Amino acid sequence: MELFVGVGPSRVRDLFAQARQLAPCIVFIDEIDAIGRSRGRGGLIGGNDERENTLNQLLVEMDGFQPNSGVVVLAGTNRVDVLDPALMRPGRFDRQISIDPPDIKGRRDIFLVHLRPIKLDASVDQDSIAKELAARTPGFAGADIANVCNEAALIAARAGAKGVTREHFEAAIDRVVGGIEKKSMVMSPEEKRTVAYHEAGHAVAGWFLENASPLLKVSIVPRGSAALGYAQYQPRDQRLYSREQLLDLMCMTLAGRVSEEIFFGQVSTGAADDFTKITSMAYNQVTQWGMGEALGNMAFQRRNDDATPRFYKPYSDKTAQKIDEEVRQLVSNAYERTRRLLEEKKEQVRLVAEELLTNEMITRESMEALLGKRPFVEHKSFEELAPGLPGIGGDGALAKSKLVKLR
Repeated sequence: MELFVGVGPSRVRDLFAQARQLAPCIVFIDEIDAIGRSRGRGGLIGGNDERENTLNQLLVEMDGFQPNSGVVVLAGTNRVDVLDPALMRPGRFDRQISIDPPDIKGRRDIFLVHLRPIKLDASVDQDSIAKELAARTPGFAGADIANVCNEAALIAARAGAKGVTREHFEAAIDRVVGGIEKKSMVMSPEEKRTVAYHEAGHAVAGWFLENASPLLKVSIVPRGSAALGYAQYQPRDQRLYSREQLLDLMCMTLAGRVSEEIFFGQVSTGAADDFTKITSMAYNQVTQWGMGEALGNMAFQRRNDDATPRFYKPYSDKTAQKIDEEVRQLVSNAYERTRRLLEEKKEQVRLVAEELLTNEMITRESMEALLGKRPFVEHKSFEELAPGLPGIGGDGALAKSKLVKLR
């Protein structure tokens, strides 16, 4: 926002006057939520007059365009939910294009673009490494992929290598996912052992739960600002989940804490992020997805728009108590199921934990060597994840994916 009143609307008028002079042209407004937030906040907080004046001027300018004016107005935002409804009316921003993270085909194509200026080692084929990296980077956006390629080149340069190898790309992915390795941080043997068994619990539970995301890599090397380890999984291309699938995901998330309790008889603070995820999943099942037994097919989702007071809740205190009880029961049932699974697979957890203590990292291939193949059908190579892809390009389809980082 501007320091002086009236400067914002004046700049908007100047922008569109210049656009008319340069027509045909495109006006792109990035982060439009900075000026396009919904006006008014339920009467609780006074609005920013200068911001609202700027928004009003933008609406006036957009209304003044004719279809044949030769000026196209585009805008970008990550917060569509907070935009003023007036911006989305016909004749203004009436077309919305959702851009999700690229799927495996899109990631392969993006890797090929960023690999072209990089000198690869003679043992590395460009197309093969692009496919391999695409399969190992679920959830990565274009900027993340560019960062991986740049980091790999820097790592190779620091090592004095003549070209970038697969090992350099692996190190680059670790750095992008988990952050910079903290070589100065030395964990005590007890702490390192706790982290290893915690991560082993997650890995083994995910290995033997059909609906859990397949493992890509687990590391107990301290990285980033607070992480003592991280795990990377291959998410399913899935948008609808059943109760059974959600239960498997909850059990996998709780497995770190359960493993600590089984092997050490006590628990640590390492499961804080796990509990945040579990609580959110349980509350969503009860309040949004109609999966609760006591409340049945009802939704009590809070509204997140700026016009709704923050203290507002769409249910009574009695209903809130039922929700809390049901959420607590869901988490308790998942915890007991996870305990039974890890008690049964106790030796497998020990094998994985000791491997982590020895090598500080374990991959899918290492897990298969220790535990055998997963007892379920799964896809892990580029060809299996993107069958029938004839060449560069693909069908352009986009699929949401996510990257799970623990603690």
